[in-house]
Amino acid sequence: MQAEIISIGDELLIGQTVNTNASWMGKEFSSLGISVARCTTISDNSSEILEAIDQALNRSKLVLMTGGLGPTKDDITKHTLCTYFNTYLEINEKVLERVTKYFTDRGRGMLEVNIQQAALPFGCTVLDNLQGTASGMWFEKNGSILVSLPGVPFEMKSIMENEVFPKLKEYFNVSSIFHRTILLQGIGESFLADKMEDWENRIRFDGFGLAYLPSAGAVKLRITSLNGEVDLPKIERYFTEITEALPVNVYGRGEETLSEVVGKLLLDRGLTIGTVESCTAGAVATAIVSTAGASAYFMGSFLTYSNELKNKIVDVNQADLDQFGAVSETVVRRMAENGRTKLGVDYCISTSGIAGPDGGSEEKPVGTIYIGIATKEGSFSVKYLFGNHRDRNVQMAVLSALNLLRCSVLGIILKK
Repeated sequence: MQAEIISIGDELLIGQTVNTNASWMGKEFSSLGISVARCTTISDNSSEILEAIDQALNRSKLVLMTGGLGPTKDDITKHTLCTYFNTYLEINEKVLERVTKYFTDRGRGMLEVNIQQAALPFGCTVLDNLQGTASGMWFEKNGSILVSLPGVPFEMKSIMENEVFPKLKEYFNVSSIFHRTILLQGIGESFLADKMEDWENRIRFDGFGLAYLPSAGAVKLRITSLNGEVDLPKIERYFTEITEALPVNVYGRGEETLSEVVGKLLLDRGLTIGTVESCTAGAVATAIVSTAGASAYFMGSFLTYSNELKNKIVDVNQADLDQFGAVSETVVRRMAENGRTKLGVDYCISTSGIAGPDGGSEEKPVGTIYIGIATKEGSFSVKYLFGNHRDRNVQMAVLSALNLLRCSVLGIILKK
């Protein structure tokens, strides 16, 4: 079945706000077997809204619209919907009671604009908003459905999960598409596709869909079944084969993050970690502590951006800095080794490199980054050549560092 998404808001058009609602909806609809054919972003303008609704309902059986339902005077969506569906606004007593309770529970008084949140188009099906005051609305016309929702992401998601999805399953009798995703780091999409050739042929022969979803430093590999969860054992067998063949790269499943995977490894084994960072400027430490409970295994970090602090704080020999430079295997290993001792941890990650956009040379171009790992058994480092984009270089360095740590903890041997 085909659906369309209409996003309303000047803030989306000028880039002030990123449209995360549409991407979230697309992902959720895909799992329901609903194909999103078009996403349209329009301004807070009645004529634009009317035109977008009319065109979408003429093309698709399902239209989802977000935005323009707040308590301010410039939120005109409800009035425009009344025009399109030839109806009028009416105070819904049940919604008014819920809105009143929302403000009473928070010890706040209500304004007239808050009361008007309970004014909804007569004849629509009201979708309760358990996270805010703007209700969702469900309209039916000539066998098609239009759903209007607030633009605040957590409010929209709540209404979708509690109200819209159950109603859609019942109304359209859709069958869920079954997805499973495996997560890889340190291998590009084209290289992965080359290694996946035989698997890909088998996967598609079995009637499954296969998608490569790349991002900076990582790739998601998704297998899709139209038959539902009955195909889980087959998909798991493929994932097991891929994991065994690419242990350095495969780090998790689904929506796991590398920091979560690494954190669980450290926690389960009672191990501790610290970092000594230069070019990543604390980004590795930030990624580690982004996972709840990190205080159980993360002990601390040294930020040694200058050569002077590499020498003073983590005792990197000045002669090594002079001879090899800060961006070198020798220095990054000393940073990790001495940092491990000073922090009193089982593992220490170190980083030193040229993030860019300036500072590169013919010998060490922008994007050259060394990552070191120190353990009680010894230390090692890996040299990476990323690219010219500073933020992406840091992001890829963080992921590479966490994956190196994962491999080190699991005893996975890195291929040179």
